[in-house]
Amino acid sequence: MPTHAPVHVLDNYYLAITFIVTVAYQLIGFSIAFSLKFDKLTDFMGGTNFILLAILTLAMGGSTHPRQIITSIFLMLWAGRLAGFLLFRILKTGKDDRFDDKRDKFWTFLGFWVFQMFWVWTVSLPVLFLNSPNVLAYRQPKFGKATDVIGVIIFILALGLETVTDAQKYQFKQSEAGKQPGAICNVGFFAWSRHPNYFAEIMVQVAIFIIAITPASYGAIPKGAGAYSALYASMLGFIFLTALLMFLSGLPLQERPGAKKRYEKGSNWPAYEKYLHDTSILLPMPPAIWSRLPVIVKRTVGLEFPIYVFDPAKHADQDKLREREAEEGQQGGHEHQNRESTEPMR
Repeated sequence: MPTHAPVHVLDNYYLAITFIVTVAYQLIGFSIAFSLKFDKLTDFMGGTNFILLAILTLAMGGSTHPRQIITSIFLMLWAGRLAGFLLFRILKTGKDDRFDDKRDKFWTFLGFWVFQMFWVWTVSLPVLFLNSPNVLAYRQPKFGKATDVIGVIIFILALGLETVTDAQKYQFKQSEAGKQPGAICNVGFFAWSRHPNYFAEIMVQVAIFIIAITPASYGAIPKGAGAYSALYASMLGFIFLTALLMFLSGLPLQERPGAKKRYEKGSNWPAYEKYLHDTSILLPMPPAIWSRLPVIVKRTVGLEFPIYVFDPAKHADQDKLREREAEEGQQGGHEHQNRESTEPMR
């Protein structure tokens, strides 16, 4: 039995009220971060915003149905873990390099926070809609349908993978091996995927979506109803997250730029080139399989699109290469002279 009838606020899908709350919450975070030049708040405000929206919509909906409760808790678990880990990491490092060219520029820094607003609000859509009056107006199917079970299994595996891979990468960076010049993080799941944490983050949201659409997929909400369309439209959440990681702030900022930087600095490039060849960019799979796949398969269904691929002939800065080669030549010459001057006469 519900604790009370769903509370109607502005609209029957909680879109307006959650958007207003998100904007207000993020603007508070922005004002503090910009005024104090404080990096430690940014990711924490993003993660806790998800928790705020889940609690708010669950409370306003008044539902005690397991599906509404479980999806809300899943969103809070994922967001709480992410916020906690990122806060722990920034407390250890002291600052976030992403904001070195932003934190002193009002509009540029604000732009990041505005983007975070849309990230939080859009990814939360499955839970917002499931807890909304228009969906709760229909009889909810008993929890335990195939979509519920599949979603729960995927969520547990994906959240576990994301937690483990974040820990593996952090521990590697703190280790002696990780602090060596040109170190390559190929430990644990990173031997099977260059970005297993991104894959896991996407699958967490896919899992929540699969559970959330159960009332529509099992006919409790008739086709043609607004609530039916809304639940399926909430796939925009994981689609937006996937697009964000694959085409905006994730892979494009790490793949080609990272390889370019290593190549130009001569930072263990041969080993890194082999790692790129042997390791899937996103989908976890054994290196023995990925390394043998045809290039056309890697560049299509393997998701290693051409925008990520570094070609030294096309993308390397030749001036930097010449400077590095000149420096190495001078160092080699000095070492050779030193060796000659200290050799005993024979």
